[in-house]
Amino acid sequence: MNAAQPKKKLRWGVCLGLGLGATAVVGLVFPFLPEAAPEVCEVLAAERPPAAVGANNGFDLGNATIPREQILSGGPPRDGIPAIDRPKFVAPARAGFLRDDDVVISMTVNGVTRAYPLRILVWHEIVNDELGGTAVAVTFCPLCGTAMVFDRRVGERVLSFGVSGLLYQSDVLMYDRQTESLWSQLKMEAVSGSQVRTRLNLLVSEHLTWAAWRERHPDGEVLSIDTGFARDYENLPYAGYEHAPETIFPVPTRRKELPNKAWVLGVVVDGQAIAFPVAQLPEARSASTEFAGQRLEVLYRATTRHPSVTLDGRPAPHVLAYWFAWQAFYPETRLWQP
Repeated sequence: MNAAQPKKKLRWGVCLGLGLGATAVVGLVFPFLPEAAPEVCEVLAAERPPAAVGANNGFDLGNATIPREQILSGGPPRDGIPAIDRPKFVAPARAGFLRDDDVVISMTVNGVTRAYPLRILVWHEIVNDELGGTAVAVTFCPLCGTAMVFDRRVGERVLSFGVSGLLYQSDVLMYDRQTESLWSQLKMEAVSGSQVRTRLNLLVSEHLTWAAWRERHPDGEVLSIDTGFARDYENLPYAGYEHAPETIFPVPTRRKELPNKAWVLGVVVDGQAIAFPVAQLPEARSASTEFAGQRLEVLYRATTRHPSVTLDGRPAPHVLAYWFAWQAFYPETRLWQP
């Protein structure tokens, strides 16, 4: 999310004969920026046209709580986008692959602070980690712009998550390896399998630039590019996607107050949702409102891309997302206005 970048228009291109994992495709058509095309091809090499419906990638959808015809193949097969299960970390001084304006998602648990760069997450979408004694899943959907951290402890189990290769409303459907249930990131619950309707616990995390994080957490740890996978972490496979009005996959447009790719800061409390348009938030000054019977305060620092949210003075989980994604999952969302 970089306001300094000029808007660029995606054009339609074709990848021929490229493969991802064991899957190959000929004649793939998708929108891309010319300079980003090779990297986008790597990620989307197996992608089917958006009209392809009813995909399951080997998952049982018999009790799905979302319309099966709206479950689409994102292209790669199950685990074609590999989650990181054995993350390695380095000191900030050894993270020379990061640029000052790169964005990281960060958490502190029991005195341990770690940063997970979106530059790495864009290639893997999930990191299964244990942070300060807490099992967490750090997740990122580049299509929706959503970086969210969940507690992996669900009931009596500690779940390990992978990328299903399926999408719902352009958002990643994760799966857990223990029960093979599918979980919607933005819906924050299981949508099929034995865990269906089980909620995930969204944790408080920070979203900010690498330069700002380094200054705030000089003794923290950062996810290493030594992931065990050969990926070009120097390049971003979705370059230009943020500034194009199009989405790659169809998403229902129920609310039209904002452009598709407008950034919003979303909060859900007791089933009620509210979205703050980032562009309308005052710089370095808090915006407050009554929400779900509590005092909700939002502070956004545009220069460091760093939001913070409190409910009755306590840090609260929140989500930065593209408007098209937020309104698709929360069509009744309240839209804050200054």
